[in-house]
Amino acid sequence: MIPTILKRFLMGILTTISALLYVSTINVPYTTTTPETASADVSTINVPYTTAITELTISDVSTINVPSTTTTPETASADVSTINVPSTTAIPELTISDVSTINVPSTKVTSKTTSADVSTINVPYTTVTPETTSVINTTVLEQCKTQTSDKCLQNLLDQIDNITAEVLSLNEVTNILAWTLNTSEILGSSSNPSDLVSYGNRVLKANEKVISMLVNTTDTSDTVNFTLNTVEVEVFMVGPNVTLDKIPQLDTTNASVDIDLIAIARNNPKTKTAAVAFMSYTTMENLLSPDFFNTSGDTVKTMMSTVISATLPKTDNKELTKPVNFTLKHIREFISGGNLSCVYWNISEWIVDGCSVVKTNSSHTVCSCVHLSTFALIMQTSRPPEDDPLMEILNLVVVIVGLVFLSLALLTFAFCRWSPGVNNVARINICLSLLLAHLLFLLTQQFLKYIQPNQVLCAVISGVLQFFFLSSFVWMFIEGVLLFICVKNLSQISSKQREVLSSGFMIVIGYVIALVVVGVSAWLRPDSYGSEKCWIKIDDKGASLSFLVPVYTILALNMILFISIIVSLNSTLTKLNAGVSQMKQTKIMVFKTLAQFVVLGCPWILGVFTNSSKVLEILFLILNSQQGTFIFLIHCVLNNQIRQQYVKKFKHYSAVLKLNTFKRSLKITEATLSKPRK
Repeated sequence: MIPTILKRFLMGILTTISALLYVSTINVPYTTTTPETASADVSTINVPYTTAITELTISDVSTINVPSTTTTPETASADVSTINVPSTTAIPELTISDVSTINVPSTKVTSKTTSADVSTINVPYTTVTPETTSVINTTVLEQCKTQTSDKCLQNLLDQIDNITAEVLSLNEVTNILAWTLNTSEILGSSSNPSDLVSYGNRVLKANEKVISMLVNTTDTSDTVNFTLNTVEVEVFMVGPNVTLDKIPQLDTTNASVDIDLIAIARNNPKTKTAAVAFMSYTTMENLLSPDFFNTSGDTVKTMMSTVISATLPKTDNKELTKPVNFTLKHIREFISGGNLSCVYWNISEWIVDGCSVVKTNSSHTVCSCVHLSTFALIMQTSRPPEDDPLMEILNLVVVIVGLVFLSLALLTFAFCRWSPGVNNVARINICLSLLLAHLLFLLTQQFLKYIQPNQVLCAVISGVLQFFFLSSFVWMFIEGVLLFICVKNLSQISSKQREVLSSGFMIVIGYVIALVVVGVSAWLRPDSYGSEKCWIKIDDKGASLSFLVPVYTILALNMILFISIIVSLNSTLTKLNAGVSQMKQTKIMVFKTLAQFVVLGCPWILGVFTNSSKVLEILFLILNSQQGTFIFLIHCVLNNQIRQQYVKKFKHYSAVLKLNTFKRSLKITEATLSKPRK
């Protein structure tokens, strides 16, 4: 009996429609059936127990009280303020335009509510409401504080996948993004490539979903932006009554985007709305490595920008009206000769389809793409040659040999007696500069693995090396000037040097010019110092020019000086007796200085071409490291006066050594004889 009543009761519910305009009260007891009510003035309907209301078309019912097991299949009221449903009532569908409160106690099931203006739903006890907001479980977040495992990241991503809310607060969005990106950053350094691709795709999808929940309905325009340690986000929304002709450029620290969002909104005739979400990730490179950019050549791939994403959340028609331009800031130094590619992420790899480089400079690149996705800027460079152990040994040996002879030349210039007409100030400072430069370079290369991690120290060392090498060239130029004065006046260099170039003035010129060049270069391009070998970054045109331009300028000036010297000397020889001692000494000095110029200048000319030939690289290494050896041979060994002093000093020290040896032997003998015999 009871099941039959319930069956009829449920069947009656499915066809109920109200047609009352103003119903004040209808009281229906127990098993009564009310097929249709169309009163104009009924304010309350009380339906106890098993009553079935087959149709209600009420235009202004303020309260419906449905006790016990009543079933209300459909209510289409225009102005119902309260529905009180006690006990085991089931409300399968409500299409109410203005219901302010629904109170459902006990074990009610609310299957669907499509009201346009429901302000409150109160569901006590064991009521089930399917369409509710699901956010991240705090237990999962707490677990990720103590463990950063694959399982932790997967739990986070699963939680995000289960979120059913359309809108989340800014605080909730930032918390979810922070935990997701922080966890993925740590995992990026330890996972295998296939895991990185899988996690990268899931993280991108999850982030785009969460950020889309910041999009709200707007009549004109609105924007939301925030910055975390791992991501910068800007969301821009336009509505049907937007007054802008063009939305402003969306900017983050390392990237910006120009997109015609107004035209996209106009392509959505139903809503006339559109939204764009722009994200710049600082750690996504850990998951989406540039090595996933597959190319035919064996090149080194370097991520030159942050990974960015651009999407059109909650926009029906996502077709672009024109290409989108992205301006990407270089986060690493651009290497001259490198090949830049604007790429986007396509499931498992970076590809270039639909994207191209519009323009680029040393700090920024503009990319143009015909679609929205996740983008990056990747640079390809030739793979550097592997370190050659033989070259390292050769470098060590020849530099040490060069240092020994530089030291000998320096001691010879400083302590040997020279002719009155010879000025050794320039030569002493040339040797000193080269000695300090080669010694510092040798020590730096031997302890490079300890120095290189300290970028500041590495940059300072490269600046000091540049200073010493430049000063050696300046001193070579000063020596050329002194020789020119000597030939021009055909008198003792020492007297002219006192009149024209004092030692103090030469020292100031010799070191201040080099210091100014290094200082200006470091001020204009501080990032140009501190390469992998702790030298100036030759790939940086500005840095290389700061060294090569002064060097080649001095070489050119010296060449002009030597041509003038030879012409002047030849003219003088035709007028004077070639046997004059001063003339003979001048000729020898010209020859030696010219040889020194060749020795100091040629290695740096060869240095420009060392990358193209192994032979030239070895030749440059030998010539550059043996500059001290050539100086010692030219100015000391080939000087008869200095050779005689060497012989004299050698004989003196030999005699002293023999005398000391004899004295020690004599003392030993006396000590032996003085011992008492047993």
